Amino acid sequence: MSVELSPRAIEIAEHARQLLSTGGYNGFSYADLSDRVHIGKASIHHHFPSKADLVLTVVMRHREQSLEGLVELQRHLGDDPLAQLTAYADYWAQCIRDGSSAMCICAMLAAESPAIPPEIALEVRSYFQDLTAWIAAVLEKGAAQAQFRLQNSAHAEAQVFMSTIHGGMLTARALGDPESFKTIAHTALHRLIA
Repeated sequence: MSVELSPRAIEIAEHARQLLSTGGYNGFSYADLSDRVHIGKASIHHHFPSKADLVLTVVMRHREQSLEGLVELQRHLGDDPLAQLTAYADYWAQCIRDGSSAMCICAMLAAESPAIPPEIALEVRSYFQDLTAWIAAVLEKGAAQAQFRLQNSAHAEAQVFMSTIHGGMLTARALGDPESFKTIAHTALHRLIA
């Protein structure tokens, strides 16, 4: 799944990621990217022939980096499921607070799913399937260690937690209050604690 890009293509993809985070698929154009990266639209087309190619690459990179981040989180925090879910929620709280990523790009794109190219929608769906599987595995381990009390299957609880995290991003944006995300995320965590 690894996406190999030139340094200039990485720069373009990173700016596209920022634009996706704020406005979604239809919220930016190659003209917007050209202004940010200070290159002509033709040069962007050289790296990414179409907007669909660009956004698919950005989502694939996001998915890959997210999976790597979750693996690193588990490696760093060891055998502590509660610490892992807390660190995941706190990562997003920090991104929202410092403005580096107020919304997960896959959440933005999921909202646009009926109107985006199918290959992008599929990659977004895969991102959420990966995330659900990771959260479910953490919840199962936490339940086995008596850290979590699950009211439903680990998969169902993972979907609820994931939905709460992404809904919390939307709430923080709607209210213009980054701290509301942290409150929502920590409430979701406390609901799981045995």
